[in-house]
Amino acid sequence: MPGNQTPVPELVPVLSWGNHRGPRQGACFMELASYLAGERWSDDPACTHPLLAALARDVNDYTSDAGRAQLAGLVPSVIGLAGEDLHIDARIALVCAQTALPVVAAEQQKVMAVSVLACERVLAALDGRPAGWLDAQSRAVLAQVPLAARWARGFTGGKTASPETFRRHSAPATVHAAVKGIAQACIPQPDQMLYDLLTRAIDECAAWAGRTPGPDSGRGTAPPAPDRQPQNTAVAH
Repeated sequence: MPGNQTPVPELVPVLSWGNHRGPRQGACFMELASYLAGERWSDDPACTHPLLAALARDVNDYTSDAGRAQLAGLVPSVIGLAGEDLHIDARIALVCAQTALPVVAAEQQKVMAVSVLACERVLAALDGRPAGWLDAQSRAVLAQVPLAARWARGFTGGKTASPETFRRHSAPATVHAAVKGIAQACIPQPDQMLYDLLTRAIDECAAWAGRTPGPDSGRGTAPPAPDRQPQNTAVAH
């Protein structure tokens, strides 16, 4: 098995699209997680952060039938990743927006650019930084789509969503739009990009949930939150 996967026990449900009434009909990514965690059969089990679970469900459904089996090795990694820290929601949503922005269709770039700025502003508020601060990857991806970035800055006007609105609406919408945009993008290997996106989100969640994945999860050490540098939004194009 590749180093970033964990063998799944035999005689468990096979990953397939959508939700399922029970394991005999198959399982989506999170249903398999609930099964392995010993929870009630569900695609939104308590063992996993809700936004990470939403991302996993979307990646499961937008990955092709041929590529979906590769996801099975990641399922154990999401078990036990939960927490109330809003950093988790913001980091997962930001990872999704950063990944999708350079590859989605032109009409979706504005949405993803707005999402990058919205996530960064939530993180800035949480960390006591100026609203214009962006991490290096956000600056890099926004620079690749200068027209969308300029439009997004004008559209958002420096506003920051309330924590409740961001958690309940903005972050889930960002995750879903990003996964759908990647799946429909004109790129050579959308399945691999979706797999890598989920892998990165798992690492982000593990870092902020205070858990470092061990050898039994098939995952490496989760990276620390990225350093941030001040960026003047008026000149960052």
